Amino acid sequence: MQMAQERNFSLPSTRRRSFSIAEGSVGGGGGISVVELAGVALTVGGHTDSQEGRWREQEKSIQGWLPINARRNAKWWYSAFHNVTAMVGAGVLGLPYAMSELGWGAGIAVLILSWIITLYTLRQMVEMHEMVEGKRFDRYHELGQHAFGDRLGLWIVVPQQLVVEVGLGIVYMVTAGQSLQKFHDVVCRNCRHIRTSYFIMMFASVQFLLSQLPNFHSISSVSLVAAIMSLRITDDVDMMNYGSYSTIAWVASLTKGREETVNYHLRGTTPADKVFDFFGALGSVAFAYAGHNVVLEIQATIPSAPEKPSKKPMWKGVVVAYIIVAVCYFPAALIGYWAFGNHVDGNILITLNNPRWLIAIANMMVVVHLIGSYQVYAMPVFDMIETVLVRKFWFRPSSRLRLISRTVYVAFTMFVAVTFPFFNELLSFFGGFALAPTSYFLPCIMWLKICKPKRFSFSWFTNWTCIIIGVLLMLLSPIGGLRQIILKIRMYSVYQDYPQDRGYVNITKTVNKQF
Repeated sequence: MQMAQERNFSLPSTRRRSFSIAEGSVGGGGGISVVELAGVALTVGGHTDSQEGRWREQEKSIQGWLPINARRNAKWWYSAFHNVTAMVGAGVLGLPYAMSELGWGAGIAVLILSWIITLYTLRQMVEMHEMVEGKRFDRYHELGQHAFGDRLGLWIVVPQQLVVEVGLGIVYMVTAGQSLQKFHDVVCRNCRHIRTSYFIMMFASVQFLLSQLPNFHSISSVSLVAAIMSLRITDDVDMMNYGSYSTIAWVASLTKGREETVNYHLRGTTPADKVFDFFGALGSVAFAYAGHNVVLEIQATIPSAPEKPSKKPMWKGVVVAYIIVAVCYFPAALIGYWAFGNHVDGNILITLNNPRWLIAIANMMVVVHLIGSYQVYAMPVFDMIETVLVRKFWFRPSSRLRLISRTVYVAFTMFVAVTFPFFNELLSFFGGFALAPTSYFLPCIMWLKICKPKRFSFSWFTNWTCIIIGVLLMLLSPIGGLRQIILKIRMYSVYQDYPQDRGYVNITKTVNKQF
């Protein structure tokens, strides 16, 4: 009996299996002959058969079909407006409310410190994108796998990133629904009241359509228009400067002036209220700095060469974006709080009522901006979903697959937003629970793991300081956000308009004894 000598061959990762080949036993014995494997793509003795090229072409086709890797021809200004769209959004509208929970001193300190820390950690991520020669980490989890290992890196990064991006999608649904409702109420004061839920579904209907755009490059125009909504434009009307919704928020507050009954005491009425509100406000501020979760995906669209790495145009765009962030955030937070004190609503545009035409325009600008912001954060989620479907479950890349998977995702975020339309409370909870790790300290841990700076050097000390601040933020702020959600759920009927923030003090008085 002829003995069969066994060899194991590995297929590419997408079709990996092991085969036992019996040499010299064509059609005989218990082995599989080389002739019978002529149609299988294997590499034997350095030679590649005819089908391996076909498999490589298929792999290349899959890479080109996925949203992140599709095109690498973006310029530095793409980085700028994508980052502005990703960062400036629902968060800026909640900053005056956060100030009312922090107070002047702590509020200003937290705003400035968060701006500095997140710019520093964003710089690190841009640098680490091409830290390994000949390789680009196009996704957050790929960088995590390089730092912590293939399996552990996925478990550390992917859950956090998904919570951030899905959470932002839900909050953007709620914010857009509230802004559409405010627009309707301002433009048509005598019209019949329409619940927020219906406006959320209107916003979702637009996302159902835009979610079919295949990749980051295809949403560039949407992102650009969204970014413009955050920028300041000038119009000489009654010697006043008007602009985007964030500019309108603070200009309208400044024009209105400080209320006669303005009160700058902390919003909470009891020591427990003040402590929990302080924790929640930290999460609201953290929520405003969410760009880290898509920064590598944005940088992946920029071309790179040894003489001109992608980090140079990417960093240029990030600096421009952060200047715009400062111009949008600080005036809106400080002037909004100055004008209304602790009477400000969770969404500053809900508090403002005059001039009516300007407030209507501002709320519609919010909606336009969030249309783009939702897509920027949904694209990495689409990439994860479609990667799993194509690589693990072997679905064929197609428009039908994209239609079904993305429609299901948008429907899910819409359902959660309609069920729990708590704007400020969601900011506080998601800001601390998910955004603090991915924006404040996870990049620092990866930097220490990969770059290994000298102990007690400036880089080592700075990164450990950011880690400590970020961990404290992650532990404390979700507590405040979760408590606020519980308080409002007790006064909320499902699929009805939720209690407004001006009634927050009365709500806490009602249920504080039971909590």
